[in-house]
Amino acid sequence: MPTLLLHINPGKPNAQKFPLSANSVQLGRSATNALSFPLDARLSRTHLAIERRGNLWVISDLGSKNGTFVNGARITTEQPLRPNDTILAGELLIQVEEVGSGATGRQSVVIVSEDSIEEEDPQARTIITDINQLLRRNSTKFETPGVAQKHMEALVRAGRELAGHRPLDELFSLILDLSLSAVSARRGVLMLQEQGELVPKAAKGDNFRISRAVCDQVIRQRQSLLVKDTQFEKAFLESHSIAAESVKSLIAVPLQTNSDVLGLIYLDTPHVIAPFTDDDLALLTVMANVAAIRLEQARLVLVEQAERLMQRDLDQAGEIQQGLLPTVTPEVEGLDLAGFNKACRTVGGDYYDFFTYPDGRLAAVLGDVAGKGMAAALMMSGVHARSHLLLEEPIAPGEYLTRLNRATAGRCPQNRFITMAAALVNPATGEVQYSSAGHNPAIVIRASGEVQLLKETGLVLGILKMASYQDSFVTLNDGDLLVLYSDGITEATRLDTDEEFGETRLCRVLSANAHLPAVELIDMVLRAQAYFTNNAPAPDDATLVVIRRGQAKPKPPAWTTLTDESPAPPGPS
Repeated sequence: MPTLLLHINPGKPNAQKFPLSANSVQLGRSATNALSFPLDARLSRTHLAIERRGNLWVISDLGSKNGTFVNGARITTEQPLRPNDTILAGELLIQVEEVGSGATGRQSVVIVSEDSIEEEDPQARTIITDINQLLRRNSTKFETPGVAQKHMEALVRAGRELAGHRPLDELFSLILDLSLSAVSARRGVLMLQEQGELVPKAAKGDNFRISRAVCDQVIRQRQSLLVKDTQFEKAFLESHSIAAESVKSLIAVPLQTNSDVLGLIYLDTPHVIAPFTDDDLALLTVMANVAAIRLEQARLVLVEQAERLMQRDLDQAGEIQQGLLPTVTPEVEGLDLAGFNKACRTVGGDYYDFFTYPDGRLAAVLGDVAGKGMAAALMMSGVHARSHLLLEEPIAPGEYLTRLNRATAGRCPQNRFITMAAALVNPATGEVQYSSAGHNPAIVIRASGEVQLLKETGLVLGILKMASYQDSFVTLNDGDLLVLYSDGITEATRLDTDEEFGETRLCRVLSANAHLPAVELIDMVLRAQAYFTNNAPAPDDATLVVIRRGQAKPKPPAWTTLTDESPAPPGPS
């Protein structure tokens, strides 16, 4: 009975190995399990069990909510667990390994420099071919009917074995065993290219010393190589390792798909009386081509599984991030508020928020972390947490940005920074205190349609710890608007002309539709932007906040008076 080892999250910082020594092992969130992962929310309290059944290990799902998957298939009944199986449970990826399986390490294969190999000497002791040459042949002539039958059986067996659903690591040994059996070789090794090096994945035998000329012929030239007798090949005449291992005949063939060479299969034999034949070379070349395609399929399955896990993580991160933004716009007497945020990826680096105070005042903030994706999202979550601490009580926007910068500087990765705009609005008097840290200028739209930009700004956050930020003041009269936005709004681009939506168009749309309620005004801006860009994909996260003093006042639709230069669509749908 094999001794199994569970390799949990291989390649990750939290990877761990767990030998199956007890007769029964349970895994789940509960601390009562031998394998407990309390922070994995997708695991059930008792998720799965692995038990000894005579000479077998079996795995079963314990009625978990999200299921247990073995080799990509969800299990519903108890099933055997074998070395090289892959288990997916919750956020955990588990590889099943056999302890002491005899897998060949890197040190057992050495690539040695030898002379180049000459193609087809006069005595035909060295043969070089490739899959295309074999396919161009009218027929394959075997030496005897018995050999033909043997090779046909080898191909049929390989086809059947490789058609099954096996994990990638198990395929390596299977392919090598099929190759050894097909040509009656004594020993061999299967190697894959990883970061420019050939890495052994399965081996039978040890102390392989393979000529670099052989590797170059197979990998770079994409050719199969047969050396019938090494004592007549000058590249091997002075190789002490060949002599020590009594290698008389060898075959090396590429694991080649339609476009790439994944690695090679190398086989050798000590029997000079029965060296490898031309037909062995042809057979192994075809088998290696089929095996390479199967390996690539299995690799793509693992890639797909990893991508699904990553996408699931991103989707959950996106849900968490959306939960950090206002889910409901607060109701503030004397103000009409609305906010919008959309990440150009699953997660983003834009942030906006509202803070209300007992004296009726409102604080509004909008920030943009440089960059996109997960790194920006993580920094945004830090800004959110610090903002909720700093703005728990009313504070001048300049002081808020000064403290936020002090807490952020030194923690920003290289080439990362944050732009931020903050406003404190008093609906009773209309007074607005405003401060900016390198952010796009806020826009004030007067009820008359006049546009005013608040251009005063300071250094972006996260660069200089001792930077300070000043307040500017503006008064909103009844019906006036204050608009904060990120550059994802103004930098939306037409693909045909590479022209940006721009600040001018944004102001035009806001001014022409200033009579609309705040939420409808945001919708009009987004529709105008989509109309201008012809619905091109957004290049950046987009955030928009609209604050009106007083309530919207109905008037005739402003779009009827817009010129052709305006990007606004022809009225609300």
